[in-house]
Amino acid sequence: MQPSKLTKTISALANADGGDIFVGISESKNRLTWDGFDNEEAANAHSQVIEQTFPLGANSRVSFLHHQKLSGLVLFIEIEKTPDIRKASDGIAYLRRGAQSLPQTTNEQILRLSLNKGIHSYEDHSVNNNIEFISNFEATRAFMSDVVPFSTAEDWLRKQKLAVDGKPTVAGVMLFSDEPQIELPKGAIKVYRYKTNDASGTRDTLAFDPLSIEGNAYSMIYKSVDTIRSIIESIPIAEAGVLSKLEYPTEAIHEIITNAVIHRDYIINDDIHVRIFDNRIEVQSPGTLAGHVTTKNILDERFARNPKIVRLLNKFKNPPNKDVGEGLNTAFEAMRKLKLKDPIVEQKDNGLLVLLRHEKLAAPQQLIIDFLRSNEEINNRIAREICFIGSENKVKLIFKDMIKSDVIERIPNRSQSKAAYRKGASFPT
Repeated sequence: MQPSKLTKTISALANADGGDIFVGISESKNRLTWDGFDNEEAANAHSQVIEQTFPLGANSRVSFLHHQKLSGLVLFIEIEKTPDIRKASDGIAYLRRGAQSLPQTTNEQILRLSLNKGIHSYEDHSVNNNIEFISNFEATRAFMSDVVPFSTAEDWLRKQKLAVDGKPTVAGVMLFSDEPQIELPKGAIKVYRYKTNDASGTRDTLAFDPLSIEGNAYSMIYKSVDTIRSIIESIPIAEAGVLSKLEYPTEAIHEIITNAVIHRDYIINDDIHVRIFDNRIEVQSPGTLAGHVTTKNILDERFARNPKIVRLLNKFKNPPNKDVGEGLNTAFEAMRKLKLKDPIVEQKDNGLLVLLRHEKLAAPQQLIIDFLRSNEEINNRIAREICFIGSENKVKLIFKDMIKSDVIERIPNRSQSKAAYRKGASFPT
């Protein structure tokens, strides 16, 4: 790969979700061949273009790979998703789609990329209406009375830039209009109930016509959560021959719906879709993950695509969001408390999909066995982490039962504070 072509690939990955590049491995007829550099100096031209694209090594890591039997060095480049738009050496920004690096040259493509990156937010876009569309509604009056009683609604809306040149913005409409879907027809939440465990729902498995939940962000979140809970409680489940109600943690549903409403991309002409199956709930919101956030770091990184909506929604009475970026973390913890598997977060082409699965976590004993299949030993702290058990004493009792069954044994000659366990004589193969 020539250095100039390399910068196109780097740009494309940085502007998408990141990725890895191996320079020195050739491909012909689906066959890979090790074809490395003679030495590190031979890759100087490639190293220079990487430095030009990522000064000071930010958002990238570079190393050389050696082969035990083959000669030559392969240049290994790890590219992270960047918070800004990165261009190739030809001055054009590229975007990775499948195996292609597509040039982004039109104004529309650059705007779309900047919105995906969170450089610009569609929440600041004005709608074709006047300020009275949001200043005279019940939501605005209640908010003003509770939060800013000494200001007029119109003055405050202008000061917060929720109205520009006499026209309300998308953020203003979603926060304070009683009927924001008049201006944003695809700003609603659609709820579907499919009586199946299949990978996708069909018209035949649809229990009833899809429900459309409308209103401003605050009311829509709470109405949606109540609707979803009501539907879930009507779904029977058989466990050990006994019929009971399907159960999901309300906190998880609430946080995922809230995240979908406040972080969705409002420029995309689509609703939020909630699909309730017999064995899972799917929540799909329009737009890719913004900024530098990816599905891999989403629990650790924070970025608000719609910062005004996030900030001001938090000022309402009983706010649905806590404005601390802990929404998905709370959802994960809530699922674990009910001993259900972690949510799955997937980035689709035009949306983010979150799956809540009604699948029980494996028993602690099985999780410990699975861990020891690929590790030499385990201790109490590690067992608590992988089993999501908070009590040290509970894990001690589990270890005790497993020792009695010879599944594990304590590693000898270690102090109590450094106690650890390994496979026993009856460890399952």
